[in-house]
Amino acid sequence: MSPKNLNASNKTHKNLLNKLRDKRIFQIYRKFERNFKLNQDFIVGVSGGSDSLALCFLSKIYSIKKSFNAHYYIVDHRLRKNSSTEAQSVKKLLKKYNIKSDILKWYGKKPISNIQSLARNKRYSLLISQAKKLNIKTILTGHHIDDLYENFFIRISRGSGLNGLVSFSEKTLIDKVNIVRPLISFEKKHLNYVTSNVFTTYMDDPSNEDNKFKRVRIRKLIKHLQNDGLDKNKLLLTIKNLKDSNETIKFYVAKNLTDNSYIHKDKSKIILNEEFFNQPHEVTFRSLSEIIKFVGNKYYSVRGKKVENVIDKLKGETRISLKLTLGNCIIYKVKQTVIVLKEH
Repeated sequence: MSPKNLNASNKTHKNLLNKLRDKRIFQIYRKFERNFKLNQDFIVGVSGGSDSLALCFLSKIYSIKKSFNAHYYIVDHRLRKNSSTEAQSVKKLLKKYNIKSDILKWYGKKPISNIQSLARNKRYSLLISQAKKLNIKTILTGHHIDDLYENFFIRISRGSGLNGLVSFSEKTLIDKVNIVRPLISFEKKHLNYVTSNVFTTYMDDPSNEDNKFKRVRIRKLIKHLQNDGLDKNKLLLTIKNLKDSNETIKFYVAKNLTDNSYIHKDKSKIILNEEFFNQPHEVTFRSLSEIIKFVGNKYYSVRGKKVENVIDKLKGETRISLKLTLGNCIIYKVKQTVIVLKEH
């Protein structure tokens, strides 16, 4: 970097740091810094919305203070006519504050149903691919506490089990990369304050008001419930209690995997003994899901109903041998032993 560019960079950094003179922004940053505690380079997924830009500012300040490299990526899903133009606008906005960013584009055929879910998966896929190229282990997203509530109600509407209800946490491991949500304890109104006073503007995704998306309908339902007396603090306590129960189940799943399964030395197959299936149903279900995910080398677990069907067949079948397939895996049952190996 030339001396001229270096001076410009230092000046912009100073301008960003000066934003901390605002008492409210300073308090928000201090909370962010206390919660974050990362000691390595990271990637930030940027959408251009208010929450996302607040994360850009907070993480940039963190990277300046801690001398880490922060890499910013805007994902252009190309699902709307103006998405590429909007992505370029966000890139220019960040550049004004010396936040260098790049745009990742989703090429190929686009879905006509389940759009938001598939777009989310594609966004993670693009960001994870970039993380691996840079040998970075952490990706930050701008999800906040209101997203936590929304996700909880969405999972209820889908009939999710306990693990699904509390799966939206501060950290999720996907394909050996940590997806971290450092704003998960922040309210949207505080993030709006940061963005309004740092960047003065942000992109407003029109799909956020489109009732054809379940998330939008759930968001509006929560507002109605609040008007009828829903206490978000009590809801948060409920979610916390469920998380505590979920951790207990995780303990017994780990114990079942350790005591009742054997990984072949080349990791191509796992052998399960009879006791593996003599656990409480939820423990058996999660244990087998984890094994199929591991052997099949999948990002996400296969659908719960399919795992349930396999368990029913394995426990109910009286034949000496049985062969099933699921999640890129072949599952053999020979007498009381089950072998799970990768499908070729």
